[in-house]
Amino acid sequence: MASVGKIARRTFLIGSAAVLGGVAFGVYKVRSPSANPLEDGLAQGAATFNPWVIIEGDKITLIGPHGDKGQGVAHSQAALIAEEMDLEFGQFDVSFGKPAAAYWNRALADEGVPFMSTDESFTAETMRGVMGGLTKLLGMQITGGSTAMPDSFDKLREAGAIARETLKAAAAQKSGINTTALKTEAGHVILPDGTKLSYQELAPIAAGLEPVTDVTLRDPSAWRLIGKPMQRLDIIAKSTGTQTYGIDIEVPGAVHATVKVNPRQGGALNGYDAGAAKEMRGVKGIVEITGGVAVIADNTWRAIQAAEAIDFDWGEAPYPAEQDQHWEAIAASFTEDKLDKQWRDDGDAAAAVAAGGAFAAEYRAPYVAHAPLEPLNATVLVEEGGVTVWTGHQIPRQLQVLVAEITGHEQEQVTLHNQFMGGSFGHRLEFEHIKQAAEIANQMRGTPVKLTYSREEDFAHDFPRHIGMARAAGVVKDGKVEAIDLQVAMPSVVESQMGRAKIPVPGPDSQIVAGSWNNPYDLPNYRMRGYRVPGLAPVSSWRSVGASANGFFFDSFLDELIHEAGADPMEERLRLIGHDTSRKVLEAVAEMSSWGGELGPNKGRGVAFVESFGVPTAEVIEVTNTDAGIKIDKVWVAADVGTVVDPVNFENLVQGGVVFALGHAINSEITYADGMAEQANYWDAEGMRLRQCPEIFVRGLENGDKVRGIGEPPVPPAAPALANAIFAATGQRIREMPFSKHIDFV
Repeated sequence: MASVGKIARRTFLIGSAAVLGGVAFGVYKVRSPSANPLEDGLAQGAATFNPWVIIEGDKITLIGPHGDKGQGVAHSQAALIAEEMDLEFGQFDVSFGKPAAAYWNRALADEGVPFMSTDESFTAETMRGVMGGLTKLLGMQITGGSTAMPDSFDKLREAGAIARETLKAAAAQKSGINTTALKTEAGHVILPDGTKLSYQELAPIAAGLEPVTDVTLRDPSAWRLIGKPMQRLDIIAKSTGTQTYGIDIEVPGAVHATVKVNPRQGGALNGYDAGAAKEMRGVKGIVEITGGVAVIADNTWRAIQAAEAIDFDWGEAPYPAEQDQHWEAIAASFTEDKLDKQWRDDGDAAAAVAAGGAFAAEYRAPYVAHAPLEPLNATVLVEEGGVTVWTGHQIPRQLQVLVAEITGHEQEQVTLHNQFMGGSFGHRLEFEHIKQAAEIANQMRGTPVKLTYSREEDFAHDFPRHIGMARAAGVVKDGKVEAIDLQVAMPSVVESQMGRAKIPVPGPDSQIVAGSWNNPYDLPNYRMRGYRVPGLAPVSSWRSVGASANGFFFDSFLDELIHEAGADPMEERLRLIGHDTSRKVLEAVAEMSSWGGELGPNKGRGVAFVESFGVPTAEVIEVTNTDAGIKIDKVWVAADVGTVVDPVNFENLVQGGVVFALGHAINSEITYADGMAEQANYWDAEGMRLRQCPEIFVRGLENGDKVRGIGEPPVPPAAPALANAIFAATGQRIREMPFSKHIDFV
């Protein structure tokens, strides 16, 4: 199979018509099963039934190819396989496996088509099928967009069922008893007389059989694991500090490196003086890399100290140097020539607004850093016969492509040992640190190189969440919201991010409007337009991507209109919402929070609803207006994911998403001065403090007909729900994040 990068460049550059044609002439390949990567080098007597299960000797290994960045997906993937395979926790190991086309992400199609998730029309479903076929042809192995569970839920249960039935067939061959008389339990096939045959002892026989693919998945009433509270497989290691992350990797003979690259991202390196750095203790060398230099030393701390001692002459930034210029560029982009797409035009919102009496407002969302706890890192060994990489990453196959281009190897010669990630929030979708590590190691062939960013370099070279501005106008009549005309301008995160990955993606960027255009409200008049702002700082996907800003824009303005109409914020949303599953989410959060009940003095409540990644999510926040500032007391969250795989992990992900979102909404931003990010560490981009953290109550609903992910959807409603609550408590309407610019928090 050709490399991901080569296929991507051939396919996407031709345009959407060629995509359709590509799927047409590739129907056989789309329908045919992917090669099983576990068959490569399979030991004698070992058995693999599909790309997700392998039995070697006494060891059972389940493959969970989605990267684990703290969301618990390594455990969840294993649980799906174990459910159908009748394995208990402790009977198997879990591996991320090696990058392979077999691990293409089936769920990417839902986010890759310009249709609302609630649109189940023939055209929408056909285009999802087309995109799914293209995703398979490209072998797009990606973790992101809350797609891990939607991608995994069916295929991993099928993988477990195939393994189970094939092992039963092996037991039938060994015992002479028909498979219909056999059952499985806790890693064994049970004969009618109670004799237990372990999966391991049956593996050599199973290895000689064709996998049994005609399987029936178990009814939910028979589930042992799915839907039941589980203790994650990694919880003990993470609780005791023994979990191995990429930054913990130690390869014999490795040297340590760090980098200094122009803090004006994309700017040139005019020159440098490393004389003092070369003389520092432990320094082994200083080499040039693209846009900067790398310091190699005998440990990371000495490398970082030496890097700070280098005197650099940096070139200018290829984007506006001052923050005010960024806002000016956005404000100037609400023009027809910058129109990316008009995503929605129900009724005639323009005419309704033009008729007079419209209410208008402007909102802003800043650049925000990813700032995961584990700084970016990668260990790379380049040899003549191949390259080995140890790191945690979310797009492993494209990592192989980019490393191979640097070292001159073939993609198949790049071996990635994917690791647990200490957070990401979109940060580990990027490749710059991987490419830098490969550049350094390519100059030191035969020596493993461990690259680690300093925290300051991590901030300086983060690609933050895209900045954005919304201009909204609306009309209310007879106590009801009648019209909304919402226009949003921001840079294209897809153009910026995919450009660095060398994957051109033509057409409009749905992330410019995600979280606004796709909310299932039946407004009589609703227009939604997105404008693409060119030439600003490079940006990247940030947890919930476009919805993190657009949810704030849309729902805050809707709340303002509801106030202008004199209606109840919950009742008017319920009146407007036209999607049954979404309505039930709002009804659930109203019931959970006792909406409409009496509140104490100086208290206020706000509600927000945002649909992102197919998940309708509603949040109610209660605050108290104290003499020292706003205190966030309680948060209630309801979300519908179709099926809750693990209630404990679900609750934790939702609570973590709320804390993440609120911390950034009230405290965090990235600003530019002289072309450089002004914030360099956590004390400059403060999250939520422990004293500020509210009680958070969570309810997972299962009314939707598709399984969805929950890592990102709790983020978008948090900021507008808080802003709406602050207004209810104080009468002050906040239209810009971070809120701490306008109000104090305790």
